[in-house]
Amino acid sequence: MTTTLTVPTITQAPRLPAIQQSLTLAWRNVVKIRHQPEALMDVSLQPIIFTVLFVFVFGGAIAGDWHDYLTYLVPGILVQTLMFATQGIGVALNNDIAKGVFDRFRSLPIARSAPLVGAVLADVVRFVTSIGVLLAFTAALGFRTTQGFASAALAVLVAIGFAMSLSWVFVWIGLTVRSAGAVQGVGFLATFPLTFGSTALVSADTLPGWLAAFTRNNPVTHVIDTVRGLLLGGPVAEPLLWTAGWSALLLAVFVPLAMRAYRRRV
Repeated sequence: MTTTLTVPTITQAPRLPAIQQSLTLAWRNVVKIRHQPEALMDVSLQPIIFTVLFVFVFGGAIAGDWHDYLTYLVPGILVQTLMFATQGIGVALNNDIAKGVFDRFRSLPIARSAPLVGAVLADVVRFVTSIGVLLAFTAALGFRTTQGFASAALAVLVAIGFAMSLSWVFVWIGLTVRSAGAVQGVGFLATFPLTFGSTALVSADTLPGWLAAFTRNNPVTHVIDTVRGLLLGGPVAEPLLWTAGWSALLLAVFVPLAMRAYRRRV
């Protein structure tokens, strides 16, 4: 008589697709914001501060009437505040690495890209908050779009899409430099000339020739001109194509760089 031993088989839980893993980690970051709403303070106050500063302090000198300048300024402030908001992801990732959060992620059966993609997706909450505060505040001051709701919604989507592409630059910076303070310093140096050297505040026609040439070819100008055209009317097709091209270029260059920096860092 023989005895047959049956060895139980261990069934592993099915591995989630990479996109689902990214969404799960994005939700983790959103939950952190829910428990720390002060994390939205910068993107909530910046649009108001910039609008008050430029409209009421400089608006009369630039355009002669602050209300006319408000109409011109809002698309520029919308893109400008998103540009500054993208720096937050680099700071957050740098802090997570310092705290050992990514060491724990490394031990989990998840795609290497999931923590980074999740962080970028979660930043949409910050972008939407910034845009919502800006549009509500400027509407109270008298700003109105002229192209309808669908065109305004497309303007918001274009701005957020470019901001998400730009976020990968700061993902790479956050994984490369050694401290959160350094991320902010490098980020400021990178975004300041692009935002203020664009058509956010004044038309390129009013600038000296050398600066006007830089401004017209500035990728931020293309985004602002697209948003301005969708909100207020004007050319959209050409700046939209440029915006799509710049967004694709940022993704093509900085997603691989960020992934390589992530593998080296953790």
